[in-house]
Amino acid sequence: MNHRALGRTGWKVSEVSFGAWAIGGSWGNVSDEESLAALNKALDCGINFIDTADVYGAGRSERLIAQLKKSRSEQVIVATKAGRFLPKQTVEGYTRENLTMWVEQSLRNLEVETLDLLQLHCPPTDLYYQPEIFGILDDLVKAGKIRFYGVSVERVEEALKAIDFPNVQTVQIIFNCFRQRPAEVFFPEAKRRQVGILARVPLASGLLTGKLNRNWQFAADDHRNFNRHGEAFDVGETFAGVDYDSALTAVEEIRRLIPSALTMSQFALRWILMFDAVTCAIPGGKRPEQVAENAAASGLPAFSEYQMKAVRELYETKIKPLVHYRW
Repeated sequence: MNHRALGRTGWKVSEVSFGAWAIGGSWGNVSDEESLAALNKALDCGINFIDTADVYGAGRSERLIAQLKKSRSEQVIVATKAGRFLPKQTVEGYTRENLTMWVEQSLRNLEVETLDLLQLHCPPTDLYYQPEIFGILDDLVKAGKIRFYGVSVERVEEALKAIDFPNVQTVQIIFNCFRQRPAEVFFPEAKRRQVGILARVPLASGLLTGKLNRNWQFAADDHRNFNRHGEAFDVGETFAGVDYDSALTAVEEIRRLIPSALTMSQFALRWILMFDAVTCAIPGGKRPEQVAENAAASGLPAFSEYQMKAVRELYETKIKPLVHYRW
């Protein structure tokens, strides 16, 4: 497992890390036993960074990570997120009282005295024009409640505005073969300012595993069933905002670029790691074998110019009109 610097934190994190949304909820049923097996496999593979959120299973994901940490000796950096417990996303909801309450709940769930990294969880765009909210986060750092903070965003413009605040250490943004705009607009500036980039939804909600098809049945409690058109939250979170049938057609074109020794998941993750501005990709995993497959992408050789150009051309012709200027 290779490691990269996480912004200006001084931490080196595994370039393929672990996204813990799926072990909390909204991805169909998964048992705690299976989730812990997946988490343990992540550490076995050299992963030392886990991303979660307070709303993933209403704390379930955080509590499972606490169990993991008690059973292992390795140092694990845990990033969590806050803000989605609001019944409606408004800037007014990000009060000192609420931010403190959310942090205290995550501290209890994770069984720690200080959160490694707290990220605002896709707040409204207008929040990035409210410096007093970032002042509250600075105060939480001074109080020893959090070590560092960052943001998780929906849109490139939000990411650019967020890093105007000097203590924002990380930005979590959707980036994959189907969502390439961040590399054009945001990555150069983040790199210049030494801001860590966490590439989320790296497999486009499973599309880029190559395992889904038009007849696939998703469980009722899987967001790929109930959020296809943004019914529950931003549609960009589900299949990276790409129309399902259109994406499946594009997946078949990507499949032709993949060497026989690689799975599509590994190809998609290694593609992300070709961008040196990215700190890590954070694919989820509900089973140990998924985690091991994903982690192996770190050790793969660099892609050829032909492969990178082919993915770019596919994006330009088939995907860009669907997503590029929305996020």
